[in-house]
Amino acid sequence: MSKILVIGDSCLDVFVYGSADRLCPDAPVPVFIAEYTKHNGGMAKNVYNNLKNLGADCDIVDNKEVVTKTRYIDKKTNHMFLRVDSGEEKINRCAWLKNIQFSNYSAVIIADYNKGFLLEEDIEYVLQNNDVVFLDTKKLLKSWSSKVPFIKINETEFEKTKHLVTNTDNIIMTLGSKGCRYREQLYPVEKVEVKDSVGAGDTFIAGLAHEYINSYDITKAIKFANACATEVVQRRGVYVINEEARG
Repeated sequence: MSKILVIGDSCLDVFVYGSADRLCPDAPVPVFIAEYTKHNGGMAKNVYNNLKNLGADCDIVDNKEVVTKTRYIDKKTNHMFLRVDSGEEKINRCAWLKNIQFSNYSAVIIADYNKGFLLEEDIEYVLQNNDVVFLDTKKLLKSWSSKVPFIKINETEFEKTKHLVTNTDNIIMTLGSKGCRYREQLYPVEKVEVKDSVGAGDTFIAGLAHEYINSYDITKAIKFANACATEVVQRRGVYVINEEARG
C-alpha cells in the first residue's frame, strides 16, 4: 500500500469564539467575551490530519515543542479580532532527519512554515532521498527548488520569490476563488461562499499528494485538491476534509 510522509513545523490552532458588543471605557478597543473554544492541529499537523481523514496511510515528523496560534473570533460574523502566537522561538531544527527511511514512502510532503524545524539543506536532503516530493514552504525558492517535483505556492508568496525562480514547470500556484494554475493551464473551482480560508492550503496539498499516489495523474490530483480546498473554505475554523470530497 502507498504511504506518505509529512515533515515540517506543526502548531496547535486555537479558535476562541465569542462576542464584542461594546467598547472598553478606558481605550477605544472592543471588549471580547469568550464563549467557547475549539482546538485543531495546525500547519504540518493539519496536512497530516487531512491525509488521515482521506484514508491515507501516512506518518508525520514534526517539532516536539508546543507552538500555539490563538485566534479570537466573533461568533456571528467570523471576524477575527486578534491572533496571538506563542512558542515559535522554541522550535529546534529536526535532529533525526538522517534516521528517516525515505525509501519506505511513496511520497513526501514538506510542509515548511519556516519556523526553524527545517533548513534549506534539510529540504535538499529530502529531495536527494525521495523522488516524489510535494513542497509547501514559506522560504524563498532558490536554485534547489528546481529539483522539487511539485511546489504548491500562492500568488502572494510567488510574487515575493519569482525573481529567484529558474523553473516554473513544477509550480502549482493557488489563486483563491479562481482555483489554481499549473504549466499555464487554469484549473477553476466552483464558486462558493467562503467562510474561512484558514488551513485551506494544507488541505490542498494533502488532497494533491493523496490523489497523485493513487492515480499518478497530476491533472486528476489538482482537480481533487481543488475540490478538497473548496469544501473546507465553506466551514469555519480549521476543517479537516474527508473521503466524501471525492464526490
